[in-house]
Amino acid sequence: MAGPLAGLKIVELVGIGPGPFAAMLLADQGADVLRVHRVESVERGRDPGGIPVIDRNRRSVGVDLKQARGVETVLRLVEQADALLEGYRPGVTERLGVGPEPCLARNPRLVYARMTGWGQDGPLAQAAGHDIDYIAVAGALAHFGRAGEKPTAPLNVVGDFGGGGMLLAFGVVCGVVEARVSGHGQVVDAAMVDGTATLMSMMWGLRQLGAFDEQARGGNVLDTGAPFYDTYECADGAFIALGSLEPQFYAELLAKTGLDAEDLPAQMDRSGWPRLRDRFTELFKTKTRDEWCTLLEDGDACFAPVLTLSEAAKHRHVQARGTIVDYEGVLQPAPAPRFSRTAPELRSPPARPGEHTDEALTDWGFDAAELASLHEAGAIRSA
Repeated sequence: MAGPLAGLKIVELVGIGPGPFAAMLLADQGADVLRVHRVESVERGRDPGGIPVIDRNRRSVGVDLKQARGVETVLRLVEQADALLEGYRPGVTERLGVGPEPCLARNPRLVYARMTGWGQDGPLAQAAGHDIDYIAVAGALAHFGRAGEKPTAPLNVVGDFGGGGMLLAFGVVCGVVEARVSGHGQVVDAAMVDGTATLMSMMWGLRQLGAFDEQARGGNVLDTGAPFYDTYECADGAFIALGSLEPQFYAELLAKTGLDAEDLPAQMDRSGWPRLRDRFTELFKTKTRDEWCTLLEDGDACFAPVLTLSEAAKHRHVQARGTIVDYEGVLQPAPAPRFSRTAPELRSPPARPGEHTDEALTDWGFDAAELASLHEAGAIRSA
């Protein structure tokens, strides 16, 4: 069964990182996302920024946007599309001739979705940057890390993918829904700095309540400051994670591990947290990770083993739900979220740049004579 976005047609001007991730999310849910690769990538036989898994579920056409007929080819695609995704610096698509103005002129209902780090305007709009820079300015990076240590980048999941690509995909769906009501398209300005700030909404709320001290990195309840919300090393060198926040869950942790609350500081007595952490550190080194899993994993102590990617793929819960799947020999996350009636699916592995140029353009309304003419002019390229 096709996913819930079946019938949605999207043009993806291929970029890197968060843009392709947004396109993957939309394609996973059934949208027909057509990748427009540069002819240089077609000639090279690969996309320099391509990432296995993220590039799945889409077809690819090779188009030379330096040629007028290449630009016209993209504008023809736009006429039929619900949305276009691009992840270049502000002003680049305008210079190429496929910016919002000509695209919306061709298709007034188009959702023109733009992915950048800093946004389309502001003093840093034209500056280079990466995930670590965006989450730093957004007020997130300062709060990742342990007490007394420097801020620690949490991979690039917060800026690029959570605050970037996922927010872009959300913006596309919002824009398409609105366009189907109003009959008018619009530009979506998705910036990683904005998205990261949005992901920090709870921390802003806790700060307002006086429950989050922004000057105490690693000293708050949710940032490893609390010993009952942290990771611990086991006898075999592996790690476990505790999230025993609520009193009833904490009580179960103590009961199942054999600790006596009378011999410990009160759970929320911050002055006693160092002693409690020392006790937990000593305790969890007495058994292997698997032994702790046997004792704690199926209860309400809010316990979990800390797993690597390959270990996660083998975990019984992950396997039971099919969260990580082997698709054509590549382990990867299954499409999410799930739908009871319009189930999303994996349909195709990452395409080579230009692999579907003639096939896809035919499906999007180009006839054989037009394709031959475009090939002869060098405006399009096939793998």
